[in-house]
Amino acid sequence: MSGGSAASALRAGARGLGDLFITVGLVLLLFVAYQLVWTNVVANQAQDRVEDSIRDQWERPRGGNGSTTVDMGSLDFGEGFAFLRIPRLGTKYSVPVVEGVQLDDLAKGVGHYRRTAGPGEVGNFAVAGHRATNGEPFARLDRVRKGDVVVTETRDAWFTYVVDRTRIVLPSDTWVIDPVPGKPRAEPTEALLTLTTCNPRWASTERLIVFAHLEEKRPKSAGPPPVLAKGA
Repeated sequence: MSGGSAASALRAGARGLGDLFITVGLVLLLFVAYQLVWTNVVANQAQDRVEDSIRDQWERPRGGNGSTTVDMGSLDFGEGFAFLRIPRLGTKYSVPVVEGVQLDDLAKGVGHYRRTAGPGEVGNFAVAGHRATNGEPFARLDRVRKGDVVVTETRDAWFTYVVDRTRIVLPSDTWVIDPVPGKPRAEPTEALLTLTTCNPRWASTERLIVFAHLEEKRPKSAGPPPVLAKGA
């Protein structure tokens, strides 16, 4: 091969490699845009639909035996049944709570771990939420501190939980959603709340956990807890 032909082949190869890098870069850019922007748009729309569904359900006449607790066993995966409010994250912060913690469920709000307690019940009311993408309801959960409150609204009551502590654990540390976290054989005697999300925000190598206990149960007829008007 002559020197000119070799140089031409090298230039053609370099152009081809450059085109490949550009294509790969564009694909990655589109993927990042999808993850950071579009999944949030879709999730916010889904959360709006879940919120409307919950409110609509609450306005309908009550059936059954008139119990004021949420019948957790009757819920379908992805079905909304409550709202979570965290004043530390803003006076307008409100996200629907749905049954289940699969990806489809978490794209609609924060998800309730099946077989954990319901709002206000003795045991551990445990929920999970995305910290990045898909609506990212727990994006700023690391700002929550001991003594902050987390309020859960159901059809009939407001449940105010007070944060006891936060902790970083491994993804395999499923004990955090036990009825009594850290005490697998203990019989629960109080109503607890556990919030779980990924840590750090843009990775999933750890889990950020917020532990809280029930401080007050307030009937809906009494109006929302004053803390919701105060904010963080």
